[in-house]
Amino acid sequence: MNSSEIRAFRRAVWDYWKKQGRHDLPWRKTTDPYRILVSEVMLQQTQVPRVIEKYAEFLGLFPTVHVLAQAKLAEVLRAWSGLGYNRRGKYLHDAAKVIAGEFNGSVHDATAENKLPGIGPYTRAAVRAFAFDEPHTLLETNVRAAFIHHFFADKEAVSDKELIPIMEAAAADQDPREWHWALMDYGTHLKKLHKNPARKSTGYVRQSKFEGSTREVRGAILRQLHRGPSSLLELPFSHDRIQKAAANLVRDGLIKQTKKGYVIG
Repeated sequence: MNSSEIRAFRRAVWDYWKKQGRHDLPWRKTTDPYRILVSEVMLQQTQVPRVIEKYAEFLGLFPTVHVLAQAKLAEVLRAWSGLGYNRRGKYLHDAAKVIAGEFNGSVHDATAENKLPGIGPYTRAAVRAFAFDEPHTLLETNVRAAFIHHFFADKEAVSDKELIPIMEAAAADQDPREWHWALMDYGTHLKKLHKNPARKSTGYVRQSKFEGSTREVRGAILRQLHRGPSSLLELPFSHDRIQKAAANLVRDGLIKQTKKGYVIG
């Protein structure tokens, strides 16, 4: 890698951004750190069109971190339904309670270190970059796709340790917020043109099939419980699969077992 390669890469990223970047995404029209936190948690493993719809709905119900913190978990998970991976909804709810209770509602102060429950280094860095325009290295699949395609086309296994120095060099003197938006959009574009370059990342994990998975049963259980107390035996799954998924949900703190059966929260 040399400076001319970095400049060529930047030109490719910025050219794509100017011509075809997704400038109208709602979370790109705000610097409100709470709204950006909500969008970042939603965008994990969920397609952008689905998030656009749920993002507005969720913020309509929970417009501030204090409102979210005071809500019941059942209310949060009901609003989250349709996004998948309900643990993310619980993590966001738990984080809101910490932000409201320990940091007086300041997402800025709460994300100064990696101490929010369920909020990993990437999400924290993304909030800092997009809300406060701070320089951070954002390692996610679309960014990896862009760098691997340009700098490691002939290599089969690429580690983040190899990517980070190039990412830092490319980001130097660029606006952190807009640069990472452009990178993500460019990476998304490359994944459509090529056989997802991010698959060469040593950290790449293929998403498991939903149909027939424990995730499918977990989602069905939560939808059933949202409608009120009822027998889980009504669900179209074997008793063993229901019991396994229910135990899984209890372990994650999404449901509780009472004398009358399971309830959310």
